Amino acid sequence: MYTNAILKNNGKKGKTMARIGIIEDDKMLNQALKIALQKGGFAASCAYDCKEAVQMLNNGENLDLLLIDVTLPDGNGIRLYEEILRNGIKELPAIFLTARDEEREMLEAFDAGADDYVVKPFQMKVLLKRIEAVLRRTDKDKVFIFDDLEVWPEKRRVFRGGEEIMLTAREYNLLEFFAKNQGQVLTREMILESVWGIDGQFVEENTVSVTIGRLRRKIGDQKVQKALIKNVFGLGYRFGE
Repeated sequence: MYTNAILKNNGKKGKTMARIGIIEDDKMLNQALKIALQKGGFAASCAYDCKEAVQMLNNGENLDLLLIDVTLPDGNGIRLYEEILRNGIKELPAIFLTARDEEREMLEAFDAGADDYVVKPFQMKVLLKRIEAVLRRTDKDKVFIFDDLEVWPEKRRVFRGGEEIMLTAREYNLLEFFAKNQGQVLTREMILESVWGIDGQFVEENTVSVTIGRLRRKIGDQKVQKALIKNVFGLGYRFGE
C-alpha cells in the first residue's frame, strides 16, 4: 500500500519527501496549505506573488510540484507558469487554484501545461489526493512503497526505514516480481519462470522457499508484526496484503 506521500530518493542513504511550491497571495490559505501538506508528509515552500515565486525557483529550490493561484497581485498565475517552463524548467508539474469556475480559464490553464485545476473552496484531503495522483503520473523514477519498504526499479535499489538493503541480483529480481504483483497469489512455478527463467527447470525443489526465506531476513520481514511476504497454504505466496 502506498504511503500518503510520494517519496523521492535523494541519491544518498535515506530518503526525502516530495517538496511542493505554494504560490498563493491569500496568506491564511497559503499557511493552511503549508500545514496540510506537512501533515500529509510533504515538504513545502511558500511564495505570495510572482516575484517571490521566481525568487523561490532561482534560489535552487528542488521542487516536485507547484500549487499556483491563477490570480496573483502582480500577475497571472497561468502566464507565470508559462514563463517558468520557457526558462528551462521543462518538467515541473502544476495544479492551478482559482476562485472562478470558468471554462475558458480552465482550458487556458490546461493549454499552458497544467496537470490539474482546482476550484476554491476545496477540501484539503481531496487536494492531497490530487497532488499524489499528479506526482505518481509525472515521477520518472517509479517506486513501489509498502509501509517503510521502498523498491526502486530504475536504480535496482531497496530501502527499509531509510536504510539501504543490499540484495543479490536474484533476491532483488524476486522482490521486484513480488512488488509488481502485489496482492496476487504467486505459485512456485510462476516465480521460477519469472525470476529464474530457463534455469528454473534445473533448480532444486526447495530453492524458491530458501531464497524467499533469505530475502525475508534481509528486508527485516521476520521482525515486523505485519509481514509483507506471506505463505498461502498449498498455493504459493502473496505480497503486500
